[in-house]
Amino acid sequence: MFRPTGFADLAGRRVGIFGYGVEGRTTRRRLRGVTDTIVLVDDDDVDPEVVLTSQGGLDALRGCEVVLKSPGIARRRNDVLELERGGVTVTSSLNLWLHDVDRSRVVAITGTKGKSTTTALTTFFLQCLGEEALRLGNFGRPPYDPDLDTSKGWLILEVSSFQSVDIDVAPALVVVTSLGEDHLDWHGSLEAYRSDKLSLTRADGEHRTLVANTATMHDYASQIGGDVAYVAPDVTHLASVLGLLGAHNDANVALALSSAALLTDNSVDEVRARVTDSASTFEPLRGRLTAVASENVGGGTLRYVDDGLATSALPVVAALDVFTDEPVALIAGGFDRGVDYAPLADAIAKRRPPTVVILLGEAGRRIGDEVSRRSPELLQMPVASMRDAVSEARQALGSGGVILLSPGAPSFDMYKNWEERSEDFTSLVRTVIAADT
Repeated sequence: MFRPTGFADLAGRRVGIFGYGVEGRTTRRRLRGVTDTIVLVDDDDVDPEVVLTSQGGLDALRGCEVVLKSPGIARRRNDVLELERGGVTVTSSLNLWLHDVDRSRVVAITGTKGKSTTTALTTFFLQCLGEEALRLGNFGRPPYDPDLDTSKGWLILEVSSFQSVDIDVAPALVVVTSLGEDHLDWHGSLEAYRSDKLSLTRADGEHRTLVANTATMHDYASQIGGDVAYVAPDVTHLASVLGLLGAHNDANVALALSSAALLTDNSVDEVRARVTDSASTFEPLRGRLTAVASENVGGGTLRYVDDGLATSALPVVAALDVFTDEPVALIAGGFDRGVDYAPLADAIAKRRPPTVVILLGEAGRRIGDEVSRRSPELLQMPVASMRDAVSEARQALGSGGVILLSPGAPSFDMYKNWEERSEDFTSLVRTVIAADT
């Protein structure tokens, strides 16, 4: 079977692009001048040029030598496996890019939670040292974008579990921030998810692997490849200096410090000193425990916090830990992808300050069921919209506290993506506050 090891190997060949979202459209632009024989297929009617999977798309892909699969198409889908059994090579544009690029300049960062923040931190820390560094992946642009210059500097790449399974060659440095539970509908099981997530560390090629020093990481040591080092959380409170909330960010900061030190042959203390000098210029990621607004109510202060990027249970638990001593109205739920919400329900039930759970969508219903089993007296409010969620949460915390959007679920039952959901939350909060001033 023909296996390309770079985009140039596709010259003149019939290539399928399976999934025509951001990655698929970028792939098509990357293939200009390489091959003119391109088949576009998607599960949804996203473009007049695209053939629907269910209406001849799969047959069209069978006639290709190589199919470049977008991350949203599950690796173990029957149609993907059928293509491979039929002799079609299924890979990804990210994998081909890694074959093409100087991998000694690439840092790949993954994890159930913390990968976005650690990607931003590593990029910033390198820039504090006077190094060129470009943030790529989920929070940047696809690195194979033909309009993007990746010819110099460090390339800091956020990698999802969806992407890891298609990568067969490792960059010089791989970082794993955490290992929880997520995307079970895509991966099929918890063990498959964790194995898929860690497969990035097991890809071919000599590389270093930095992982958070947690019990779970040690439990999965046999599945972690590369020259492995465990990194303990930072104890200097640099995270708070950078405007990052929560103890989990001490671990993210430590991984970024170790990465920058390793890449530049500096000590961690030297990197930390340079970062501290420039800390005021760091901009925390939107949707990661971001303070949206506050108002005075009933003699107290009501704070609104956007943690919209928390799309699984583990980061919601971490967010609740930040507000251990404050009343919280948690807005949670969304699209249900089958994760276990028992750990989140445990965390909610164990809270001592007043806690209200505002529930959205099917995932919200499941979260509510788990909470009821543990704490049937805890106030729950199922709602139909974000507007209702903000209104109910505001009324529930009339004497002050934190209204926390930390969904623990994806957004695409009601929104196009997490950004749209966070923007809706932020806009509604500001509208409500402005109406009362």
